[in-house]
Amino acid sequence: MLQAENISKHLEGPAGRIDILDDVSLQLASGDSLAIVGASGSGKTTLLGLLAGLDVPSGGRVTLAGHELTMLDEEARAALRQRLVGFVFQSFHLLPALTAEENVMLPLELAAGADIRARARAALAAVGLDPRRGHYPYQLSGGEQQRVALARAFVHEPRVLFADEPTGNLDSHTGAAVSDLMFELNRAHATTLVLVTHDVQLARRCAHTAELVAGRLAE
Repeated sequence: MLQAENISKHLEGPAGRIDILDDVSLQLASGDSLAIVGASGSGKTTLLGLLAGLDVPSGGRVTLAGHELTMLDEEARAALRQRLVGFVFQSFHLLPALTAEENVMLPLELAAGADIRARARAALAAVGLDPRRGHYPYQLSGGEQQRVALARAFVHEPRVLFADEPTGNLDSHTGAAVSDLMFELNRAHATTLVLVTHDVQLARRCAHTAELVAGRLAE
């Protein structure tokens, strides 16, 4: 489902070249799960972005569901993400002027002919928030907002879910509940899960762990 082959990423700065990732390779099967861990600044979020096609590597290649991302332009990568990928972020990224239901409907706006409102309501029901579908983000707790974000990520049944510190803004109890829900949805949809986390307990729930040390995979 997902393969990275010898990928690297570097940037040119005023002081010269900055190496962020160096010779990283990994692969995941459909329905698999991977935790990307490491110290701050080790390249975790950069790796997640490359695997998701949000950016392209300086070297190597990334293949998602048989599509080589490094051979596609930004428009083609965006279209592929729309079809195959879901995202969950630490800061929720809900639009404040939209209700919970309207936020979940966003990934479905291009689904011509589909009953997108019914699908959004079903996704909210799956995360236990159907009674809150008419509420705005400011009317929801942090845990509820993250559950809305999960419903939005899963509403179009993505093949791969990328999560960047999905419990980072939640207390331990709420974070554990959101983690349970994320893995339940992962199993129900056979979605490949890739997450960046500092949470040791969350990382242990994944089938695989990739530890980055200064941009390289640890042994």
